[in-house]
Amino acid sequence: MSAGVSGVLAALEAMHGGRPWHWRPGEAPFEVCVGAILVQNTASANAERALDRLRAAGALDAAAMAALGQPELEELIRPAGQFRQKAKKLRAFLELCGEVGGLEPLFALPPAELRPHLLATWGIGPETADCILCYGAGREAVVVDAYTIRLFRRLEMGPESDRYEAWQGWLAAELAGVPGWQGAERLGRAHALIVLHAKHPCRKRAPRCGEC
Repeated sequence: MSAGVSGVLAALEAMHGGRPWHWRPGEAPFEVCVGAILVQNTASANAERALDRLRAAGALDAAAMAALGQPELEELIRPAGQFRQKAKKLRAFLELCGEVGGLEPLFALPPAELRPHLLATWGIGPETADCILCYGAGREAVVVDAYTIRLFRRLEMGPESDRYEAWQGWLAAELAGVPGWQGAERLGRAHALIVLHAKHPCRKRAPRCGEC
């Protein structure tokens, strides 16, 4: 294990430990799954607004959401952007849950079965699948995103490839031998710290490197 990644995470914890994060321990699993789909290609604040609208409509459980008409679902999630496509993705996820008897039976599947089921669902790619695994199902999964690549590239760390699998494999290997960074909760925390840092000082444009 490179001391670099361990040191980076320790520094990020010191810098951002008090900042809020939208997925917290104890979060309702279905809400996490819906949020992981809604946050695709948009800011987390937009996804949160869509979740608030679903919550206010009493539609943040699988049965209630399934009972909505498609136009109604689209209108409720409009703040998340790409609302027609995302409504279809939510329907596809609901169908997956229905095929196995609900969200609990789905999450009871072994990780080696659960992840392929998620990836075979229309609208769920590797990043969304791993967010659902880690934050929703409470399974050990390393989540990688554009923020991960941005941060570690600027620190001259990580693989040359931009492929998700390459970065996930690299980060998983880096974290594997580090005490305190195993398990779903801690891996989720690692991802959260990286995202928080990328949203604040390590921005895509005009990064505030003096704060780092």
